Amino acid sequence: MKLSGGHMRLLAVIICLLLCGITEAGAQLPRRGPRTTVQGGIMPKPDTLAKLTAMDSLLMQRADSLLQDTVLRDSLLRSGIDSLLLKDSLISTLRMQTRMDSLAIASADSLLHQSQPDPVDYRSELRPRKDTLSLSGVSWLSAIAPGFGQIYNKQYWKLPILYGTVGAGLTLFIHENNQYKPLKRQYDAMTLNSTTRTPELDALQTKMIRSNTRRQIYLGLTIASYIYFIGDAAINYQYDATPIKRATTLATICPGAGQIYNKSYWKLPFVVGGLASTIYVIDWNNRGYKRFKKAYELRAAYDNALNDPNIVDKPTSSSDEFRGAYSAEFLKNLKDNYRRNRDLSIIITAGLYILQIIDAHVDAHMKDYDISDDLSLSIEPAFNYTYVPAEGGNRPTFGFNISMKF
Repeated sequence: MKLSGGHMRLLAVIICLLLCGITEAGAQLPRRGPRTTVQGGIMPKPDTLAKLTAMDSLLMQRADSLLQDTVLRDSLLRSGIDSLLLKDSLISTLRMQTRMDSLAIASADSLLHQSQPDPVDYRSELRPRKDTLSLSGVSWLSAIAPGFGQIYNKQYWKLPILYGTVGAGLTLFIHENNQYKPLKRQYDAMTLNSTTRTPELDALQTKMIRSNTRRQIYLGLTIASYIYFIGDAAINYQYDATPIKRATTLATICPGAGQIYNKSYWKLPFVVGGLASTIYVIDWNNRGYKRFKKAYELRAAYDNALNDPNIVDKPTSSSDEFRGAYSAEFLKNLKDNYRRNRDLSIIITAGLYILQIIDAHVDAHMKDYDISDDLSLSIEPAFNYTYVPAEGGNRPTFGFNISMKF
């Protein structure tokens, strides 16, 4: 069968249309990858190599970011080092400029001093110096070496007065003490065997008491002069000494001097009277202790002589001042009581001495303490509500508010 030319052209067109349809249908079908396997009824599995490739790319990105951070940190560190070097250079430059400015100022001051002298600053003598002794150091050295404080304060004219009064009082005391000692030994010898009052014993006792009184007066004047010049060195100390330190030092040197320095004159009778009373009690108990100690020793010797079989001639009576009226045990108890009271009085005297030092120190502090009029204490009633879990609600509470202003 032969086809005509028109039929041939129609057939060619149909074939072309069929080929185009098949091509479009093949383009719409899904293509399988090189590693994808398809089984009947099973979903396609993902490509693990693609995942590893993605992970590798992420790791590369992180490595790149870390590298960039490291580079950034190095750059920042270098910039910090550069800034520190720049600061050091600026500081050195400023120091050089400061030195040059100080040299210029010093030269200008020297020229100014040469052209016109400065006025005298009389307060410069009161300023503390590094090579000066402290007030306590000057006082201690003055106690060891009389006159050191006056030399340190450059008050040389006081030295003849100091050495004159102390030397004269000490000489008179030594002279009177040499006269008192023989009288005391003679009186002890006369009262050893008998305490009967005789004109000779009364005259000797009167002379001994007068000599002892003069001796104590000379000794008191010597000690008073010595203490006075130590206090004088402390008062005229010209360097870094506050009124508080001066008052404390003076109270340590002489009881009552700190109260006088603080102008608290009303406290002086209590300080002096209290210490004088305790010192008198010490002396009274000490004399009683010595008296009964001697009586106890004589009565104990008499008892031992009576109980000693080797002694043929027994004493008829005790040679103590009580002539055997009291036993040795009774005299021993009296001796111990007087000694205990004496020791207790010494402790009380030391406590009063320390107490007056503390009083002078605190009083000097309180001299500069500003007490304003705004000192008040108010007490007011208070009313409030408090939650009580056990009762399941708020309950009223009553009390007081105390406010203090100082």
